[in-house]
Amino acid sequence: MSALHAFYGSHGVLTALIVLPLAGTVACLAVRPERARTVALGVALAAFAISLPLFWTFDPLAPGFQNEVAVPWVPDWGIAYRVGLDGISLLLVLLTTFLTPLAILSTWTSVTRRPRAYYAMMCLLLAGMVGVFVALDLFLFYVFWEVMLVPMYFIIGVWGHERRVYAAMKFILYTAFGSLLMLVAIVGMWWLHREQTGVASFAYLDWLRVEVPPDLQLWLFLAFALAFAIKVPLVPFHTWLPDAHVEAPTAGSVLLAGVLLKMGVYGFLRFALPFFPAVALDPWVVRTTLVLALLGILYAAWVAAVQPDAKKLIA
Repeated sequence: MSALHAFYGSHGVLTALIVLPLAGTVACLAVRPERARTVALGVALAAFAISLPLFWTFDPLAPGFQNEVAVPWVPDWGIAYRVGLDGISLLLVLLTTFLTPLAILSTWTSVTRRPRAYYAMMCLLLAGMVGVFVALDLFLFYVFWEVMLVPMYFIIGVWGHERRVYAAMKFILYTAFGSLLMLVAIVGMWWLHREQTGVASFAYLDWLRVEVPPDLQLWLFLAFALAFAIKVPLVPFHTWLPDAHVEAPTAGSVLLAGVLLKMGVYGFLRFALPFFPAVALDPWVVRTTLVLALLGILYAAWVAAVQPDAKKLIA
């Protein structure tokens, strides 16, 4: 057990969970078509096996992040490969690595068209999802956020059902619009940090100390919040989800509902609330969020009550 703690206290575990699926992406494209699914399943199972001991070795009483890695990437702009784990991201990483092998198995025999590309997209999606939950550099987080969208777009648009192209385009347009707003907010926060400290940094912990002017807090909060609200999705930004969920192949639906939708709430908890607590706790913002959430619950229940299609019912 002590050896296990020593290994999982090292700095390479989270990197392995990202690099392994990226290597699997290349491997799936390189092998024969009939071997691609075996490679993808092996990569997914290996990622799950690597991630599982994180649960036992994680110290819930230790402050801050664990398994941190910080390697300079673009020093002049303050960009670094910086990843780490806390209690929230730990559970989401485990959820991701647990569901991905099941998703691959769910389409084990049904995907016969371009299997190498399909299973390569599954591996790339795994890398992007894990990266989103462990990134502690906002530039790196944005990169993983965008990387994660690309394979899901192709999984829906190429291997989906009859209206797959429409659903894929709707998915990418909604999420890309939210991502662009988030990018503007990220650049704004980077500029504020550099103005206040004289140091360029995208580090999450550095940004927690940024004093955001009152006249900018609401706008920056809304830019982050809109991107995450689309991903949740919160009413009225929800209309992309039923189409994407229904038209996606089974594996896409599993990961969409099981992991990708959790990223919206994760974004609120990780970024929007800590960066802008005054706005997040403003009575008008709280009431508006509660009303939209309540409308979503009632509207979804009303539609689901008369829905004969099982996938639409879940969506």
